Amino acid sequence: MNLESPKVTVKKNQKEMYNFLTQVENYKQLMPESMEKFEITAPDSFLFALKGMPQIELKIQETHEPDLVVLGSTSEKFNFTLNAIIEASSDDSCDVQLLFEGKFNAMMAMMVKSPLKKFISTLSENIAKV
Repeated sequence: MNLESPKVTVKKNQKEMYNFLTQVENYKQLMPESMEKFEITAPDSFLFALKGMPQIELKIQETHEPDLVVLGSTSEKFNFTLNAIIEASSDDSCDVQLLFEGKFNAMMAMMVKSPLKKFISTLSENIAKV
């Protein structure tokens, strides 16, 4: 299952946005209001829980300075990656798009598609505000 967020423009240059997204503590400010838990578990990973959803741990799996940060789930039951693509648009702004790639069975995909779309859109909207 693949989902894409809309592209958002951020008032940070590409390098500043890359640095922001490679610091796990910054993801707390990107989370939806329904967040019930946020905990840093290692320098490159954090876990969070949203109301009515299971707890998820994400780890920075790959980075490519200054245009890519890949977060991946540490759970085999909920196997997915979330790619942040960062494109320079000017000296003091950039565009960010989130790409979600999940490996779910058909039943699971049907159940999680709508909440995941909403979650990814919220993350994207909050990125635009930083």
